[in-house]
Amino acid sequence: MTKTQDNQGRPEAEPDLSLIEQETAKAHVDEDPLASNQRDFIGTRNFTIATMCVAYSVFHLLVMNVYPLETWAYRLSHVGGGLFLGFLLFGAVSLSEDAEGENRNPMSLALLGLAAAGIGYALIAVAAIWINGTLMGVALPPAWAMSSFGIPLAAGSALAILHGWLYPQRDRRAFSAGDVLLAAAALVATAYLIFFARQLQLRAGMPMALPGDMWAAITGVILIIELTRRLAGMALVIIASIFVAYSFLGPWLPGIFEHRGYDAKRFFSYIFTDNGILGAPIAISSTYIILFVIFAAFLQTTRVGEYFVNLAFAAAGHKRGGPAKVAIFASGLMGMINGTSAGNVVATGSLTIPMMKKVGYKPQTAASVEAAASTGGQIMPPIMGAGAFIMAEITGIPYMEIVSAAIIPAALYFLSVYFMIDLAAQKANLKGLPREQLPKLGVLIRQIYLLTPIIVLIFALFAGYSVIRCGTLAMITAAVVSWLTPHRMGPKQLFHALDIGARMVLQLVAVCATAGIIVGVIALTGIGSRFSTVLLALADQSQILALFFAMVVSIVLGMGMPTTAAYAVAASVIAPGVVNLGVEPLVAHLFIFYFAVMSAITPPVALASYAGAALSGSDPVKTSVESFKIGLAAFVVPYMFFFSPAMLLQGNWFEIAHIAVTAVVGVYLLSCAVQGWFVGRAGAAVRVALAAGGLSMIAGGWFTDAIGLGIGILLYALQKRLITPETIAHGAD
Repeated sequence: MTKTQDNQGRPEAEPDLSLIEQETAKAHVDEDPLASNQRDFIGTRNFTIATMCVAYSVFHLLVMNVYPLETWAYRLSHVGGGLFLGFLLFGAVSLSEDAEGENRNPMSLALLGLAAAGIGYALIAVAAIWINGTLMGVALPPAWAMSSFGIPLAAGSALAILHGWLYPQRDRRAFSAGDVLLAAAALVATAYLIFFARQLQLRAGMPMALPGDMWAAITGVILIIELTRRLAGMALVIIASIFVAYSFLGPWLPGIFEHRGYDAKRFFSYIFTDNGILGAPIAISSTYIILFVIFAAFLQTTRVGEYFVNLAFAAAGHKRGGPAKVAIFASGLMGMINGTSAGNVVATGSLTIPMMKKVGYKPQTAASVEAAASTGGQIMPPIMGAGAFIMAEITGIPYMEIVSAAIIPAALYFLSVYFMIDLAAQKANLKGLPREQLPKLGVLIRQIYLLTPIIVLIFALFAGYSVIRCGTLAMITAAVVSWLTPHRMGPKQLFHALDIGARMVLQLVAVCATAGIIVGVIALTGIGSRFSTVLLALADQSQILALFFAMVVSIVLGMGMPTTAAYAVAASVIAPGVVNLGVEPLVAHLFIFYFAVMSAITPPVALASYAGAALSGSDPVKTSVESFKIGLAAFVVPYMFFFSPAMLLQGNWFEIAHIAVTAVVGVYLLSCAVQGWFVGRAGAAVRVALAAGGLSMIAGGWFTDAIGLGIGILLYALQKRLITPETIAHGAD
């Protein structure tokens, strides 16, 4: 669908529209995260790719709700379909800035010809295998097909990738020949693995796997890594490549890194099983992630999602620093659903960042607020950006137990971000937007029924329905509710929602598959258990030291990869060691998950902050430092629930209320220390004392809480005496 079609039925912004409505219209026209891809193709090509995207979405919805498919075939179809669409939609990005564009020189034509010959031969061979086995009922496929298709397929795929690196197509109005070949290779490898290799127990990585199984798996791995490079950058690719190399170099490595090593057939036939690529990350990606991404696409297409933003602006836009406070609600809510920090920054930040700049926030601060709020969405129940589902899959802890436990920590994080924003607004004497430029709260209250999709989702989850059923009901509700608005969902809007849902999920498919490669290597080589043993030795039975190491590993892993993949890898490497030290599994995994998520705003590599900086025009490094400061509570809250399990609703109501109230006071004091504002401007000594008071309330004991509260009261009295009327006036609303 083109951008014009995306705005079908919506009148252009008139002068009498509210400022928010005008900015919303601009956001839909200017900075849609999918716009670059939707403009790539025109006419028949565009309709063709959109139809294939819709088919991908519909396939998943039908399998999840109507016609279940065998797990092996379903997950492979999910990965293979994602690779097929990904290569057609996202053109090759050269490794070198000086690479020539696609042309017709002899080298380019030679690479394409060889790639086409190899992949074409493999296509004919796999077709012969399928025809013999399915149409003719022949038990044994042709010997020539089984023995000779693998090397041409892998070699052809490698040559097509090399062609994309050397001769990337600059004009994306047509499909690149190399990308079409890669899409075909993805279909060939996937078809072979679905229709034949499973009969040979490839999923168990057995020695009886044939050479053809190995070559199909090798092709799948290199295609996954290449698509990840195109969609998520080099960091995750480098990490995955190191793990793959480690599988073969084990006998020559020292210390805990040594292992017996594996031959290619054993390794690749193991990796392409539910122990690796088809394991937990892809299990979640093929169910919960794609379901809720399509749900987010429904909210976007029907404009029901805009209602959340407009309601927040109407309620808080006029307050001190109002647009920033709106960003907390809007970005947190949408980030919870769509499951990607950087993607949500682009989607909601295209509206909130310009509005923050209009009331006086520096571009850097506006981007930082958006990054912190969008990242926080992934720790917000009930969806938690698919994190809760992955955690339930890995640990066996019931989903609802994880969601319930995460309520107070998530509330503390968003309260802390609110405190940071409000204190910064006081410090800079920022005002809100004029009421006449905001949506009318009374009108929006009468449209409160637009919140029905979220209400249905939450009610159904807590009523005990399956997560898939809940997401589907919420999706249907969004469509039905849209019939009460000018943006009624009809066939065209439904087509568009299913189209963009598939486009938005492709990056997550690629990174989850790559995370599966890493997890598979960890399981195959046993490095996870050995690393945990070293962790236990270094921690010397100290749980707090082990948790500190877990924090560092989670942040480092998450700096270069999406949080879903970062958590999956960190949970495999470090969680067993922490649990073996006696830390409750729920506490250990939530702890690791929090820091994997917050790596998106942790310098020096902070993907969410970089996305915000690109929208606001600010310096990426400075933006990442400020977003780290705004989200500082998330680096403290995990230690709070380690010391005080009542924060995870483990205890009686009095213990839970006590830890919740004192934690709020603690994060407020920390926020004041970071912003340098407490009643009025706070000097260095006051800020140090505020930080000490806030940190003393981490443990949750009565004595430490009394110390923190006493420091807060003493400093309040001191500041009230020292702050001049002029300073107080400067900070007034």
